Amino acid sequence: MFTEQSYIFQLLSTSGSSQTNKKTMGHRGIDPTGETTYKKTTSSALKGAIQLGITHSVGSLSQKPERDVLMQDFEVVESIFFPSQGSNSTPGHHHGDFKFKTYAPIAFRYFREMFGIRADDYLYSLCNEPLIELSNPGASGSLFYVSSDDEFIIKTVQHKEAEFLQTLLPGYFMNLNQNMRTLLPKFYGLYCVQAEGKNIRIVVMNNLLPCAVPMHLKFDLKGSTYKRRASPKERAKKLPTCKDLDFMQDMPEGILLESDHYSALCKTIQRDCRVLQSFKIMDYSLLVGIHNLDRAGEEVSAAVPDTHKKAQGQKPLYCTAIESIQGESKGKTSPHMGGIPAFNSKGERLLVFIGIIDILQSYRLVKKLEHSWKAFLHDGDSVSVHRPSFYADRFQKFMCNTVFKKPPLKTSPTKKSRGGTVSCGKKSNIAVSGQSQQSLPVAAEQTQPQQTTAQLSSSGAVSLIPDTQGDRGMRRH
Repeated sequence: MFTEQSYIFQLLSTSGSSQTNKKTMGHRGIDPTGETTYKKTTSSALKGAIQLGITHSVGSLSQKPERDVLMQDFEVVESIFFPSQGSNSTPGHHHGDFKFKTYAPIAFRYFREMFGIRADDYLYSLCNEPLIELSNPGASGSLFYVSSDDEFIIKTVQHKEAEFLQTLLPGYFMNLNQNMRTLLPKFYGLYCVQAEGKNIRIVVMNNLLPCAVPMHLKFDLKGSTYKRRASPKERAKKLPTCKDLDFMQDMPEGILLESDHYSALCKTIQRDCRVLQSFKIMDYSLLVGIHNLDRAGEEVSAAVPDTHKKAQGQKPLYCTAIESIQGESKGKTSPHMGGIPAFNSKGERLLVFIGIIDILQSYRLVKKLEHSWKAFLHDGDSVSVHRPSFYADRFQKFMCNTVFKKPPLKTSPTKKSRGGTVSCGKKSNIAVSGQSQQSLPVAAEQTQPQQTTAQLSSSGAVSLIPDTQGDRGMRRH
């Protein structure tokens, strides 16, 4: 386990360091055969232990009667020993002896039921076929697995993160009961594999970016500008994870949403930030995956059947991006595959997949020291690590003013602009700000030089409506 000093040093180091030149990144490493390891346990052994443990945990839980969740349920830890030769209650295996722990089993069963996940569907998704290791896990040092049906993500977490999640469970329980319309992670289980004296803690969550829908752009956004640019090595990847400065450069006009979707999204972000602030949580990100329908062409129709790979049972409720902001399930055959319909400044149709990630960071001593050090060297208001209240406010403003915007709509003929005439061109353009290269676009009342106006229908289609009334002023929305 890292000392506090080494942990601070790791946090203050640049995030774009080369993994290929290192044997390890955090607890993640590569053994001599080229297989990924975590705390010196091979990925294949870890996947096998996870599936054996979850199968036993969920199976034994089904023997317990349904009841209300009690406060003491959040603190329960159950463990079972899996000898390689097997026992009366466990099967034999070839992964080496290990112990499997299940945290708050009754509470997490309740969470899964809230999202419409039946026990047999949960087991089918996670344990019926081998887990798939994600090849581009990022710089956190964690391992990520996805279930074969694309429903669940399994992530390794540090000891302090697992402890913090345990302390959050009562508040998480209260928040979900009040409102299931949230972009916060959906936690379905917290477990620990104990092997060779090492504790490997894992959390099961909803999968934000479905593999069945190819992403053309991906962003990890915090609302910060300090070192918030993807490294040249990251940008050279097939699907790089870009950051705040990259978004401001690559999409200066932002992502345009239909008015109802924009309002629902901003309201959800505001509510979620209030919850995170109440728990003194900060340094979280908004993960944004963008599928470009016009660029994909025939890829969309090829991807649709994969979304129904798991034929039996019902998919988790309230877990897609569109359901998270609307608060209601749209059924199994959503035409948007769970994405929020949008378009960019070129008029290209998009599907946006979003969710708040990395919420298991509280504003404790280490983070205070990190912020003080960065503020001393740089602008304190631009760094990502900040006090929770400031962080939440900056996060909301960046997402709802810079990242997501409502498309400009035509005004009524009685509110014409007096700012001069508009020349008529033959080429149709999307009516967005004429100064598209500004790094921080701000919605303002201005005369538009374009002849047409973009509108987004509820189905995600973009229509260009000619302006036959001459020059028009734009109302601020």
